[in-house]
Amino acid sequence: MSKIEIACFNPESAIIAFENGADRIEFCDGLSEGGTTPDFDTVKELREKIKIPIFVMIRPRGGDFTYSEAESEQMEKDLIRLKSLKVDGFVFGILDENNQVNVEHNRILVEMAYPLPCTFHRAFDRAEGLEDSLEKVIECGFKTILTSGQKPNVAEGKENLKKLVELSNGRIEILVGGGLRSTNIEELRTYTHAGYFHSSAITDGGAFANPDEVVALKNK
Repeated sequence: MSKIEIACFNPESAIIAFENGADRIEFCDGLSEGGTTPDFDTVKELREKIKIPIFVMIRPRGGDFTYSEAESEQMEKDLIRLKSLKVDGFVFGILDENNQVNVEHNRILVEMAYPLPCTFHRAFDRAEGLEDSLEKVIECGFKTILTSGQKPNVAEGKENLKKLVELSNGRIEILVGGGLRSTNIEELRTYTHAGYFHSSAITDGGAFANPDEVVALKNK
């Protein structure tokens, strides 16, 4: 049985994930943009209803992962405010203009989040260099990397995912996500030896997690 994080873009999906056995929620807004910072009051209400860990996305907009000074300040403000709600962790990722992991800016946010753990999200899949990027993310103090192995989806990235699990050697969790479904999770777990998996569990192209898919992901 795998550990499962469900990416939820609305409270309804988060409650479905919670009620159907998910281990953790990644909570964000902006489904069409691949996830942005959710609304403070929405997170506050959700926290009162859900007992499993909630990791909140800090991302001021869709698009690339290189942020202006104003956007960086916004990310810091959002993190501090959301931290007051007793969430369990944060999800973000900042690259520089050369698509390298921006150690300085990421580290600032990781330190602001402390003692809460942080996940470096799929900005990792846009970063140049697998091994170098892994080492930089570890250096920043992240506990987890969400990745499809620097390929468009987990099926294409499985060799790199296996390599990341080996290279990380327990120093950081490799969270496998990006096109993950109950139909391919077993093969990926066997091949990569990863222990934690990430999916929206959306099966109909809509906005809500499918309860049966959450159960299937958890029980495969």
